[in-house]
Amino acid sequence: MLQTYDQLLVKLQQVGRQGWVRTHRKGPTGIGKTIEDLLGIQENNVPGPDGELIELKSARKHSTAAGSMLTLFTKSPDSRGANSILLDRLGYKVTPDSPTKELHTTLNAVSYNTLRGSQGLKIAIRDSRVEVVGVTARRTLFDDDSTPIASREEAYCFWSREVLQETFERKLPRLLYVKADFRGTGENEEFWFNEAQLLEDFKFESFIDQLRQGKILVDIRIGQWPPGYPQAGRPHDHGTGFRVFPDNLSLCFSKRTRVL
Repeated sequence: MLQTYDQLLVKLQQVGRQGWVRTHRKGPTGIGKTIEDLLGIQENNVPGPDGELIELKSARKHSTAAGSMLTLFTKSPDSRGANSILLDRLGYKVTPDSPTKELHTTLNAVSYNTLRGSQGLKIAIRDSRVEVVGVTARRTLFDDDSTPIASREEAYCFWSREVLQETFERKLPRLLYVKADFRGTGENEEFWFNEAQLLEDFKFESFIDQLRQGKILVDIRIGQWPPGYPQAGRPHDHGTGFRVFPDNLSLCFSKRTRVL
């Protein structure tokens, strides 16, 4: 049976009064598993006071580890065949004898990343869309053998701003955001859930601004179906995600209500 929002808040306050609790799962996802178990939530959403579901997210306070980043949402690029293009042109084999390729890389909008030891990709924010771009070498029509090769920025794929906004608002209409102090490591890690906010009124321009500043990153995770599967050779999107460091999550919302 689903809990009401008021019942959930009462239980959250009880959890806060417990003080330190041991993680229910070791590793980065331990904090989410622990708070869901303590609140009795089987799925990662809760019913709000008006019946609209609220997404639950949790984070370790002041953690800057890459594994502590929160996934806002996952969304494949809008452009047709984007995953095939990325995998074909930038994918690599994990081992020399691997029958498949993959592309796992993290991008920001501040500078190009490094991909397999060379300059890789970055995020470019345009008027109507957000692009994944790289620098490619080319010759112009008037080049000859003595002319240096010029370079240009090329867009590999993109998301329209409209689609990104719709995806965020559909996935995260409101957030119950729970924070915890933490100590210890691995299976001995402990949490004290002592702060929570209800985040509402998503601001897309704040999201774009954080993306522009490199506070929101984009994780590309593309694999390839191996031989023996009906889809053999085709790309497989493991979840291209827009991710944020916990301390910056609330900046995407204009209304923040402290509930713990």
